Amino acid sequence: MSALSMTILLGILVMLVLVFAVVLTVKSGQYDDLDGPAHRILMDDDDPRIPGNLPQIDNGKDEGKHD
Repeated sequence: MSALSMTILLGILVMLVLVFAVVLTVKSGQYDDLDGPAHRILMDDDDPRIPGNLPQIDNGKDEGKHD
């Protein structure tokens, strides 16, 4: 019987910690804007890592000259 009561108390303690964590995240604004980051990553077109958006760099070499 002692093991059962300890398991119940441990379960209640874990539940209280989880509820406390959820309340803290809700109060801090964690779940205010769920759609913003999802749309922002789709609209990020000016990323230089995208192959079509690389700036043209002139490194001083002429195409017609040979050494």
